[in-house]
Amino acid sequence: MAPTTRQPAEHPDPAAATPPPPTRGKGRPRSAAADQAILDATREALAELGWGGLTMGDVAQRAGVAKTTLYRRWPSKSELVVDAIASLFDQLECSDRGSLQADIEAVVARFAELLTRPETQAALLALFAEGTRDVHLRRRIRERIVQPQKVLVQLGRANAQARGEMDPDRDAATADEEIDIIFDTIAGTVEHRLLVSGEPVTPDWIRRFTTLLLNPFPGLLR
Repeated sequence: MAPTTRQPAEHPDPAAATPPPPTRGKGRPRSAAADQAILDATREALAELGWGGLTMGDVAQRAGVAKTTLYRRWPSKSELVVDAIASLFDQLECSDRGSLQADIEAVVARFAELLTRPETQAALLALFAEGTRDVHLRRRIRERIVQPQKVLVQLGRANAQARGEMDPDRDAATADEEIDIIFDTIAGTVEHRLLVSGEPVTPDWIRRFTTLLLNPFPGLLR
């Protein structure tokens, strides 16, 4: 009997048959819930312990996360505290309430409310003190807290110009300088009254303050 020949069975190309494994990004994705828990725990610890007593380990324990998770997000205590306070001030907004005075009064009232929180007071006073000795911390405070809040002044100014309450900007440089002065005046006055003088910020005080801000020295003889 003549030998028979068999054709080898055809096998599909393994590379073509097996789909490529899904690609993964580097590292684990950040958890918004974990971030919020860490920031809340930071403010809680500050209110209880102050700057000197706050430790990264304590914050991690309060937040229910590993210390490695905390350090992966915030390498230092100062960066963590700045972001914990910045997240509070990020709640501030400038809505169009029909007049420049009403817009300012609403922002000042909300700002004062945030400053009355023990954790906000403890954090800000600590940051001010530490910032006098750390130029990098001062820069981070400007970038994460001060500069974003100046947007509120820009929005209030733009709303007032759209309503015809203010003249249009003459030039960008002058507008930036005026925005800086207005922001420093409002923030500095409210912070001094609450954190330094320890006096309350009442609705009547806010009305008198904004009136003077928009019409300084009304009794000045010209």
